[in-house]
Amino acid sequence: MSTTDFDRKKHWENIYQHKKVDEVSWYQPTPTTSLELIEGLDLPHTDKIIDIGGGDSFLVDHLLERRYEDLTVLDISEAAIQRAQQRLDAKANAVNWVVSDVTELQPSMVYDLWHDRAAFHFLTESQDIEQYLSIVSAAVKPGGYLIIGTFSEEGPTKCSGIDIKQYSATTLSAVFNPLFETVKCMNVNHETPFSTTQNFTFCVFERRGLV
Repeated sequence: MSTTDFDRKKHWENIYQHKKVDEVSWYQPTPTTSLELIEGLDLPHTDKIIDIGGGDSFLVDHLLERRYEDLTVLDISEAAIQRAQQRLDAKANAVNWVVSDVTELQPSMVYDLWHDRAAFHFLTESQDIEQYLSIVSAAVKPGGYLIIGTFSEEGPTKCSGIDIKQYSATTLSAVFNPLFETVKCMNVNHETPFSTTQNFTFCVFERRGLV
């Protein structure tokens, strides 16, 4: 399938309409790595946080439990967003929900933290990567943070039937420098519901001041 024929939104709507929450490889009841990295930044609980490709991830549940007050979840799939809202019930009203392809996002505010676990690596075309970089650079305030988790060079080459782009700490840092300074990177194994292991590269970046 060529990239020109591929309908990204249709693909993800189909996934979330037909698979249960624990029938996808990225399922994590407790997103330990993301939580540890976020809490390690010691952000005020009033800071603006956006979770890119959050879908029906449980990260937002845990952030609400930790009393973070200004949360946004973005996903290309409306079905994924609806599932998270149904799970959270009344708590969903405390979250700003955005249905959008991240490459088409027009941020209405700047964020203190942009978190992306396993969305960025689906962007395999240079124009999409450049658009993502342009958007995240505008959306994260100087001194704010970016947390990115992608499949590593030891991880899968596909997910949900489509190609991904693998990254090492070095190649991931190269994408976001010089606008973002690398704070730390690490490799983490994720155990899927299917008893397989996926190796991730996680990096934390700090937005450099505007010149």
